[in-house]
Amino acid sequence: MIVQSVKMAFKSILANKMRSLLTMLGIIIGVASVIALVAIGQGTTKRVTEQVQGLGANLLTVNIFGRGPSTALDYEQAMRLAEVEGVELAAPAVTQNATVKFGTTSESVNVTGTNRAFLDVQHYEMAEGRFIGDVDLDFRHRVAVLGSETAAALFGDENPVGQTVSINGSRFKVVGVLAEKGESSAGSRDEIVIVPITTGERMFRTGGVRTIYLTVEDEREATAVRERVENELAGMFRGNANSYRVFSQQELLETVSSISDSLALMLGGIAAISLVVGGIGIMNIMLVSVTERTREIGVRKAIGAKRRHILLQFLIEAVVLSSLGGVLGIGAGVGAALGASRAAGMDVVFSTDVMLLAFGFSMAIGVLFGLFPANKAAKLNPIEALRFE
Repeated sequence: MIVQSVKMAFKSILANKMRSLLTMLGIIIGVASVIALVAIGQGTTKRVTEQVQGLGANLLTVNIFGRGPSTALDYEQAMRLAEVEGVELAAPAVTQNATVKFGTTSESVNVTGTNRAFLDVQHYEMAEGRFIGDVDLDFRHRVAVLGSETAAALFGDENPVGQTVSINGSRFKVVGVLAEKGESSAGSRDEIVIVPITTGERMFRTGGVRTIYLTVEDEREATAVRERVENELAGMFRGNANSYRVFSQQELLETVSSISDSLALMLGGIAAISLVVGGIGIMNIMLVSVTERTREIGVRKAIGAKRRHILLQFLIEAVVLSSLGGVLGIGAGVGAALGASRAAGMDVVFSTDVMLLAFGFSMAIGVLFGLFPANKAAKLNPIEALRFE
């Protein structure tokens, strides 16, 4: 009986191809919207999460606010944070945009003054030469380590190590080149020049250190270590909590995850509205179909079809319509997401669970909105149905 009803449903759909397609359009758009929006949302979340994880889940960033030496730390004070229980490495940093020149080529990049721990704290690797060392800080050596993009822009295929560049008019010897690191939420991490922090402070005439990067020995203890760092800073600034902030990468990851979950739920909810609209379309067309096929229903009842047979026939037709719309919607959603990915360079992540959920919801819509017209058809009086013109 069910197989026969499915065959009749397909026959009815094929007999009115355009009407059937328009009926399924709401379902197709709804399913496609759910799949495409969630795939793009999850892809964006994955990209941001990977960028944050690239900095290390065990990273703490201390930012000092305000002006003047009273609201900044000198290098020795900043390094006291390395002695806090649970802190593994400390890399104070002073950063300023500067013009770096080699020959007739110049680039405007971020120049960061820091110490040798910066390499491990920020998970950089050396491609050529060496990184800055303690001796460079002690004697304020004018040495520089170039990011991969900066090195390529200034020197092309030539090896920069041993060459001399000009930073804001001062000559620096290039001692190393960093391996390619890639993009972060703040931009390229390869457009950078690193110099000893003591040299950077003198060149930029800064009033002290306002950024310190810390790594935690055990990332599971990141929250506890953060509290200890804040207590240490509170002592340095005499309890003025407005003078500093400590940011945890782990907390940032949790925030990103929470926001992405909420965003995916909201996008899915908005797209699901199209499914409901599509369901209303199916109900309307099925009601029209019941009216058009009143004599057919009367004939079937006259030769012995029971109420449940008529109910099942029209219910199956509604489910077949919504299921076909769901299948076409999945294809359209995948195509739309891939098209957006190629056109805008976005990452997309397809979820089988989301596809199954969207398809299941489209079938449920077919049952829900097909029930009323099916029930109406099943209740028709066979004598009145046969008289219907």
